[in-house]
Amino acid sequence: MGFIVLLALLALPPGREAKAQSTTAAAVAKPVSLPDIAIGSPNAPVTITEYASMTCPHCAAFGENVFPMLRSKYIDTGKVRFVFREFPLDIKAVAASMLVRCIGKDDAEKHFAVIETLFKQQARLMDQTKDTLFLVGKLNGMSEQEVESCETDQALLDKIAADQRYAMQTLNVDATPTFFVNGERWKGAMSYEELEAKLKTLLKR
Repeated sequence: MGFIVLLALLALPPGREAKAQSTTAAAVAKPVSLPDIAIGSPNAPVTITEYASMTCPHCAAFGENVFPMLRSKYIDTGKVRFVFREFPLDIKAVAASMLVRCIGKDDAEKHFAVIETLFKQQARLMDQTKDTLFLVGKLNGMSEQEVESCETDQALLDKIAADQRYAMQTLNVDATPTFFVNGERWKGAMSYEELEAKLKTLLKR
């Protein structure tokens, strides 16, 4: 039932018109049901929040081609705080997101490592979902039984669904990737050059 409810949410029309940027920034900054997966200084002048699906090719491309440079130049130097939030577009993405949460627990670095692995295994995840989840679980010390237990955690599924509903209804997120850069929404793929130009403008203020 949880999966069906989650997929039904995806069919809802976009929410009301975007609010003022400062109000949107406050809404984005609020974790809903699940704690944020975040790296970088909490005092960084710029916060980037990405809504992504583990089965989204553009999200995987951002993770592979843009995120490493963003991290080395801006996140690790204290200029940017980066927040990753789940916005699963299908049941396979839901399952992958649940596994990320079960493995990562309270360790943001572990979360991002598992996200990176799953993005690299995206084609396999799409074709051989269960085997891929077992493989990634095994790489992180989980037995097949523990992976299956994770994937049947209704409470976790409900929280992912609630957070996705909040993103849709309050933040008008309806596609992946969607980025919020200090509250300003950026929908769709973003190159490193585009992102850096935006960051340079913000960091001059």
